[in-house]
Amino acid sequence: MFTDKAGVFIRRLRRLRRFKKMNFEISRITIGCAMTVHREMGCGFLESVYENALSIELQRKKIEFERQVPLLVHYKNTVVGRYKADMIINGELLLELKALQSISKSCESQLLNYLKASGIPAGLILNFGSNSLGFKRMAKTK
Repeated sequence: MFTDKAGVFIRRLRRLRRFKKMNFEISRITIGCAMTVHREMGCGFLESVYENALSIELQRKKIEFERQVPLLVHYKNTVVGRYKADMIINGELLLELKALQSISKSCESQLLNYLKASGIPAGLILNFGSNSLGFKRMAKTK
């Protein structure tokens, strides 16, 4: 059989694989919903309009989500900032919606900071501002 350390490692690896599979599936469904919204509406609206439309699509797919979720930023156990995540899907995927020409490095930094503040391991930037839906999946690093 396995030594204790090897057994713990294998159990963690199995949990990580299940998490990645589950997270990939919810990402795939979310991107599909966003593509439907973009195909129907095109580009040119405000982020809030796309958020409303995406909410309708997620509800139709029976996906649990929260909108405008408050996030607290801490520094040495003191709250130093407050933000709002556009959406959190199933408590496991943070969405940052944009209506820009392209996804910039500052958009990516913003998502990574939101992931750090929320404790959620993965997120998506969904950009509705160009002719085709732009998206980028990112994961928090330690």
